[in-house]
Amino acid sequence: MLSAPAELSAVIACGGTGGHLFPGLAVAQALAARDWAVTLLVSPKAVDQRAVQAAAGLPRTNVITLPAAAFQSGSRVAFLAGLVRSYRLLAKAFRAQPPAAVLAMGGFTAVAPVLAGRRFGARVYLHESNAVPGRANRFLAPFAHEVFLGFAEAAPYLRCARKTVTGTPVRPEIAPRDPAECRTALGLDPAKPTILVMGGSQGASAINELVFAMLPELSKTVPDVQWIHLAGPKDAARAARIYAAASVKHVVTEFCEKMHLVLCAATLAISRAGASALAEFAAVRLPAILIPYPLAAGNHQLHNARVFERAGAAVVLEQTADGSGSSELPRMLAQHVAELVRNETVRAKMQAALAQLHKPSAASDIAAALATAVGAAERLEPEREVDGSVPVSRRLSVGGP
Repeated sequence: MLSAPAELSAVIACGGTGGHLFPGLAVAQALAARDWAVTLLVSPKAVDQRAVQAAAGLPRTNVITLPAAAFQSGSRVAFLAGLVRSYRLLAKAFRAQPPAAVLAMGGFTAVAPVLAGRRFGARVYLHESNAVPGRANRFLAPFAHEVFLGFAEAAPYLRCARKTVTGTPVRPEIAPRDPAECRTALGLDPAKPTILVMGGSQGASAINELVFAMLPELSKTVPDVQWIHLAGPKDAARAARIYAAASVKHVVTEFCEKMHLVLCAATLAISRAGASALAEFAAVRLPAILIPYPLAAGNHQLHNARVFERAGAAVVLEQTADGSGSSELPRMLAQHVAELVRNETVRAKMQAALAQLHKPSAASDIAAALATAVGAAERLEPEREVDGSVPVSRRLSVGGP
């Protein structure tokens, strides 16, 4: 069921990965602050179901799990079946109660909501967080009234008349805090440098292996560091054993619901280069060593990372898809970690660059754009579906397609 009827209501399709979900939650919070009723559409994936619990406290917000599946090699039949089931579910809901706006954050959960939203008269929006857009947003861009961009570099790839660079929304709780207090809250030494290792919402085994491989060398050069490692479900137990064997203070977890503490406790991050993670690093001014996922669609993580590297906000190490040069990566990683932990001046320059990349008003800007467009639209006028059988209301477009 959609939210109870309201003068202003929005549907946000944000499932599939944390990189879609958390920016969607940030926009939901901004819309809720404007007294909109919001429905979040997520996937059945465990990461969605666990992370979306954060929406439980949002006013006038509810969650629908779509029967959607990712579009991947070997699972295209499942994707199409999920798309049909999702579209039918949303068509029934939108026919009974059309939302004023549909916002899709990208990924496989976005397709059905955008198509259903256009059919039933909602204003349709996309957000593309990456420097190189994904397949879903490339396909959906012509259906959108406006596309919001995390990086200006994405604009040429998307066929939409109206494109606006907003940055990637970050939840309001992701903001600078006192590092010592955050470390204490996590059970760590408040005075010790702290390294955060993360590979995305489900961890990254390749990054885990790199860290495990470089730990002996790093322990010799900078022995007085402690670790926060978001290792994912497959590697968490092993990671805890390795840190314990190395006699270093650590917090290891599969997945963390306290990212506002984790990010601010850290002196330095070792991470993949998902756009949502980068936006959060910028929000808290956390220097990072980025190791982009080499098999990401369109190599978009490398393009994301290069934006931060060119700005002086991060160091980039490439992990090639074929594994070439991988034997050198642990040594190179250890060298960069040691330099950044020791050199406060270099970290300060990176933090200044991160401050320039941060877009603190991204969520509120998107919420304001939706409110302005819906407020500017003309009054609802009756319209009939294509088959002429069921009258629905269509909000007339103002600008865009």
